Amino acid sequence: MIDNPRSPRVRAVAKLAKRAAREETGLFLVEGPQALREALTFHPELLVDVYAAKGVFDRHPELGRSLAAAGIEPEPVSDAVLEAMADTVTPQGVVAVARQFPVTIRDLLAQGARLVAILEEVRDPGNAGTIIRAADAAGADGVILTGKSVDAFNPKVVRSTTGSIFHLPLAQGGTLENALHLVKAAGMQVFAADISGEELPTLRERLPEPTAWLFGNEAHGLADEQLALADRAVRVPIYGHAESMNLATAASVCLYQSAFSQRS
Repeated sequence: MIDNPRSPRVRAVAKLAKRAAREETGLFLVEGPQALREALTFHPELLVDVYAAKGVFDRHPELGRSLAAAGIEPEPVSDAVLEAMADTVTPQGVVAVARQFPVTIRDLLAQGARLVAILEEVRDPGNAGTIIRAADAAGADGVILTGKSVDAFNPKVVRSTTGSIFHLPLAQGGTLENALHLVKAAGMQVFAADISGEELPTLRERLPEPTAWLFGNEAHGLADEQLALADRAVRVPIYGHAESMNLATAASVCLYQSAFSQRS
């Protein structure tokens, strides 16, 4: 059992909460039973190490069986060690280290993508993770993070996806201009979510077509020159008295509206 929270191995795992360490190692943190369950189901080959506190497999016996089936022997650790490794204040008994698995935009689009989310300078990890989760739920073909968007493998992003990060391709880095060039070359229309745009319900006839939805920064949205790169600017109408909509909520509405139209 590892019981020293200050050991080099524990410190190396804890450093993965920082972007510099993730970029240097190509690794990231997977925290909690749900995220580990999805990793084991969809990408067990990515798991490098699994650290488990006492009793976690009594509460989640299926995790123990899945780890054994994947040939992975979890390392027992003390509660203090798990707390030192985890990014959360109250870890849920298990922390894993996995290899990152970003794809190129070209690869993401290669199989004839019909629905994609593009995040430009989305900085809040909770928003980014929730949009990835919504894209997964809507059956999207992938998510592209451009510009200064938060790192997709940030621990808070990973937790906010509740495992969806293992379900669909993610591409990150590069410029928005390059991403839009590639999605348009792949035959997709680009709709930019913006309060200046046309109301979403007016575009019913266009929604069945392959679509890349562009979502901008939480505070200042998309710049005029970025909006000009899209085919349409589109807004989600507010019928009640709410001042505005959270970015992730608006993104969920847009992605699902496309999914409904494409599958009807």
